Amino acid sequence: MIKVNMDKAREIKKDMIRAERKPKFEALDVAFMRAVEAGDTAKQAEIAAKKQALRDATDDPAITAATTPEELKAVVPAALQGDEA
Repeated sequence: MIKVNMDKAREIKKDMIRAERKPKFEALDVAFMRAVEAGDTAKQAEIAAKKQALRDATDDPAITAATTPEELKAVVPAALQGDEA
């Protein structure tokens, strides 16, 4: 019987989330700079909120709550769902 180290698996999942969010951060950085250049403070605040949600993605409670590898694999933080950037 194979026993999965869930603590290690959670760290691997967090690393996968970090890799997945990287291009989203890059796109948001460009959008943020455009908003700064345009003086659009509302857009800046909106983008800042999206970036914070991406930062918080590794702290998703579902990662900690997962008790099996299957449950952990199914976790997709809300900030990574869809193609919003």
